[in-house]
Amino acid sequence: MKPFVINRYGRLVFPANFLGDLDFSVLGTLEQFAAVIGRDFEAKAPTGTDILARVESGAYPGRFELLRDLGQNLYWVNRYAITMFDKRPTRWRDLARHRDDVFLPVLTPWEDSERKVAAVEQAFRALPATWDAGTEDRVFDLLFALFRTKLHHATELPAIKPTVAEFLAAPGALTFVMPEYDPDYPVFRTEDIIDAHESVPELEALMRWAMVLHNQYPWDRSRTELRGADGIGDDDFVVAFHPRNRDVMAFIDRVKSPGRAGQDATARNEPAEAIVAVAPVTPYPPVRVAEAFAVQPRFEALAVVRGEHVCGNDDVIRNASPSWSPMSAGEIAAKTGIEQRRYTSREPEELALAAARAALARSGRSAAEIGAIVVSSCTSNRQIPSTACWLSGELGLLQTHASVDMVAACAGLPYGLAEVIRQLQEVARPVLLVCVEKFSDKIGNVRPSRMIFGDGAAAMVIGPAPAGQAGDVAVVQTYASGPHSEVNSIIWPNSEFDGDITVYGPEVKALVQRYLAQMLGELGAQPDPDQPERTLLESIELIVPHQANKTMILNLAGKAGLSAGQLYFNVEKMGNVSAASIPIAVFDAVRDGVITRPTRVFAPGFGAGAVGGYAVMRIDPAIVADEVVLDIKEDAGRSAAAAQSAGGTSDDIHAAFGG
Repeated sequence: MKPFVINRYGRLVFPANFLGDLDFSVLGTLEQFAAVIGRDFEAKAPTGTDILARVESGAYPGRFELLRDLGQNLYWVNRYAITMFDKRPTRWRDLARHRDDVFLPVLTPWEDSERKVAAVEQAFRALPATWDAGTEDRVFDLLFALFRTKLHHATELPAIKPTVAEFLAAPGALTFVMPEYDPDYPVFRTEDIIDAHESVPELEALMRWAMVLHNQYPWDRSRTELRGADGIGDDDFVVAFHPRNRDVMAFIDRVKSPGRAGQDATARNEPAEAIVAVAPVTPYPPVRVAEAFAVQPRFEALAVVRGEHVCGNDDVIRNASPSWSPMSAGEIAAKTGIEQRRYTSREPEELALAAARAALARSGRSAAEIGAIVVSSCTSNRQIPSTACWLSGELGLLQTHASVDMVAACAGLPYGLAEVIRQLQEVARPVLLVCVEKFSDKIGNVRPSRMIFGDGAAAMVIGPAPAGQAGDVAVVQTYASGPHSEVNSIIWPNSEFDGDITVYGPEVKALVQRYLAQMLGELGAQPDPDQPERTLLESIELIVPHQANKTMILNLAGKAGLSAGQLYFNVEKMGNVSAASIPIAVFDAVRDGVITRPTRVFAPGFGAGAVGGYAVMRIDPAIVADEVVLDIKEDAGRSAAAAQSAGGTSDDIHAAFGG
């Protein structure tokens, strides 16, 4: 898990975006690691030669673009050190010569460095400030201090450094050497980096980059040289590289001694054989609830709980990772339709419990009347007991007919409804359906996921309709699977992305398009249960789709013949809350006055695992409970209120370093 924190100014900060931590326990081979490094550090980073060419061609319109290139270049230069090692200046006479966990970098001198350094400095001084000249000067001072004293090429760096013994045995090998070392050389504390505070989001991100990179060289760089072993005196200092943790050392052992860990790590990610997806022998028809079941479902209550922290697009930008392409807050909104998403510092089951209690209160039901609990979630942190069983205990239910979790991702509502309807047949008493997700700590530095996902919960009490009366669900349908690429279009945890959730956009778009066409085709072929002379599709009064990506859904809906006015979205303010997105959107449609009377709603969902499903249901605004508002929790001992008395800005921090 990679949780956010709240800094002393009340701002959301995502340390995983800039600190460079990787989970080496999920990496089996050097090839896997190279793929991660290539994506997170190399793909977007220019070389020194690239920067020189851009300077000489006048490609930089302002200072920001140059600063961004410098930051990405220096992250690339430190791609292995920042992810794998702690750097410890050590007196040569005191350096262990025969340990297998102490390493020395072998470096190739940087050619033509004077020309590149001079060109960068001259260009920066001549370029106009992009937003804030003072902040841009401070960022440049930190980055350029590293760029101008960089002694070595970055292209030829090996991921795994030689041990000291291997360095000594390598003719002509060069490493960092300094005549003396000040152990009190100033560095930024993690708190300083988290508390970086700039008015321009893009510059706040760059300030954090610069602070992290400064900490990679905690010594007087102006007196550092590259020397071979025969040129190092006993009292000279070298920079020893020590693995950051046990997982890094175990990874090095796996790479250097395949099979040592008792397994063939190279077999972990063998490519799958080509699989041809075949259609079922006959289609699975939608379930017409009134015809298929004796006990009809009646919605008694709907309650929602949102994450207590608002994460706006500016928050995403001020936490930009070096691996991201440049994008503004406005561009995120244009690409996704999302202006903010909601995050929580609570566990997902806490959101679920608050929503469940509010739904029970709205329904007027006691815990003793609840026959079953179904929890739909793909981000639960809990396995034993399941969230549903835990909720049963917290709500005081001595026994249920079933308390069960299901993983149906973004089709969580239709899957959950289908199971609730089946439970109703057996228990003939109310069932509690809870849809809950927490994505904010499962994203890491993956930009598409960070732009899209949010946290929240919704709970519904669904009881048996009185005998002889119609229920509230006309049709329910569920699907799963599809082409291999679509089934694996959203993955969590994904070892190839450091255990983070990952979204492969083109494949997601393909599965949504496929399912949406199938759903509309089925509805167009089904008669309306109330008026058989018209189709079920013609009876739909409002479409509340899974809130995945507004721009994408509108484009695909338009191709399917639907107009924007037929669809309701709240994704602008909530982001994608997967299983919880449809019920939260239904709640908001009532709150926003879109649903003012009992309304027939088509609610399609589609997503990870190539799941899909929909419900055609009657929503009465009377079922909606008052909104549950969570108090802001203090994260890492800090709160927004503390910002008013904390004082200090990036200016003050920079001044401590002689700026």
